Amino acid sequence: MPLPFRTAAVGSKNPAKVEAVRRILGQLAPGCAVEAIDVPSGVAAMPLGEATVRAGAEARARAALKRTGAEVAFGLEGGAILDGQDAWLTGHVVAVTRDDRLGEAAWGRMLLPRVAAERLRDGEELGDIIDELFTRKDSKREAGAIGILTEGAMSRTDAFAYLVAMACAPFLHPDLYGARAEIAGQDSGTGAGTATTTG
Repeated sequence: MPLPFRTAAVGSKNPAKVEAVRRILGQLAPGCAVEAIDVPSGVAAMPLGEATVRAGAEARARAALKRTGAEVAFGLEGGAILDGQDAWLTGHVVAVTRDDRLGEAAWGRMLLPRVAAERLRDGEELGDIIDELFTRKDSKREAGAIGILTEGAMSRTDAFAYLVAMACAPFLHPDLYGARAEIAGQDSGTGAGTATTTG
């Protein structure tokens, strides 16, 4: 059963993120118009920690919904988890509707090179680190660290697209997710950080 949405917003103009939403809504909500809009994430430019990454995704979704006339809005956020000497790449997607139903998904950890972990601890952004290591430019708007480190086997868009699809599950099966959506709507704090990004 296709989703009923006719209009959707994405809280970013990053091509990798926008294409992820377009790809999945093309399957689940054929004909749905997708609008991309730059909004603040409310978290650091390089979010660290699962809670911060999730907060950024939700802030983007809610800001995009507020600033557009869309029926549903998506917030996509990538970040890293620091664990000892290691750093793990992670991502989160939050979708929110006009009636405050919430859908979300997160993907597991991808181990980053040790040199990247060290530089993340020093406050650098992963996109800048990857660009320098692989002599690229603005890779986070294209293949991303995932695409470069996997030699193209999976791109940043691919990874986010999986999450967008999973975040739509509560809207595809509202009878099963009704209680979850209501509870999430009542507890919508974002735990925002101090620095913000619109990437």
